[in-house]
Amino acid sequence: MQSQESGVHYSRWDSSSRDEISMTAMSSTEEASCSPRLSQKLCSGKLGIAMKVLGGVALFWIIFILGYVTGYYVHKCK
Repeated sequence: MQSQESGVHYSRWDSSSRDEISMTAMSSTEEASCSPRLSQKLCSGKLGIAMKVLGGVALFWIIFILGYVTGYYVHKCK
């Protein structure tokens, strides 16, 4: 069984009227090491530029097709 890595810790100071609440959420080491490497590889360099260009072109065509279909039905002769 794994230990619980996230939680809320509450402590009240006796000498002061301030309360301290700290929240910690830690992910597993596997997730923490994989995500930066993956984002570094996909978002920078030549591959990153290619991904951004392909994403922009795909977004353009999706918006174009939605606009075309919407315009067709809006301006359709009865």
